[in-house]
Amino acid sequence: MSDTADFESIQNHYEQPVLAAVRDRAAGYPGLRREMLADVACVALNRLPPRYIRHPVDLAFYMTDKERVDNERAIDEAVTHAFEFVQARAAMRARR
Repeated sequence: MSDTADFESIQNHYEQPVLAAVRDRAAGYPGLRREMLADVACVALNRLPPRYIRHPVDLAFYMTDKERVDNERAIDEAVTHAFEFVQARAAMRARR
């Protein structure tokens, strides 16, 4: 094994789709400050199992159509939950 292994290429498959979904839906939650979007992304990512890949094409090539649909649904559900969770927490803090 080489001493210069390419670990920088390792990434969680869910990161980019979750970040894109958070950006796309942010306008629907005007009560959340911009800096809270990172919290939303973290909550959503923590609800999803890690799926580490080196290249996005790696996972796309090996996934069936059903897995792809299930993946999209899981991302949608995690992001929806995360927005609602962070929004509820923000509302609770505002009441104090």
